[in-house]
Amino acid sequence: MESKPPLPPFTLETAIKKIRMAEDAWNSRDAERVSLVYTEDTYWRNRAEFISGRQQVKEFLTKKWQKEHDYRLIKELWAYDDNHIAVRFAYEWHDDLGQWYRSYGNENWEFTPQGLMQRRFASINDLAIDEAERKLFWPFGTRPEDSPSLSDLGL
Repeated sequence: MESKPPLPPFTLETAIKKIRMAEDAWNSRDAERVSLVYTEDTYWRNRAEFISGRQQVKEFLTKKWQKEHDYRLIKELWAYDDNHIAVRFAYEWHDDLGQWYRSYGNENWEFTPQGLMQRRFASINDLAIDEAERKLFWPFGTRPEDSPSLSDLGL
């Protein structure tokens, strides 16, 4: 059976580590890599879209990152317990026409004993912004350790 440490039950330290690992994976924009942290039968609600299974996750993420260019994401712990983590997040991206957006949201995660995410519920709102209003700047990929958090940025 595959395992994705850190495993539940979560502590403050392991919940924060799990969140940062998720953020790093999503910032890679690699749908295959991201999908592997979910169970084969994972269930998502993403906005008003319902997604079942790892294959649908990959398809969803592939389409997402074809639309959302120069994607940069920060996740932050909101709460945790035994096998659940709640995060708040913000990400910035632009569309094919060059319009920038900041997307704000909350996610609730539920994990198996092996550390795979079996359920994900995301509520997200998009705000059109001017390019000059952007706050998330770093080279493609992992956010540097010394970059500001959501709270530091006032997001």
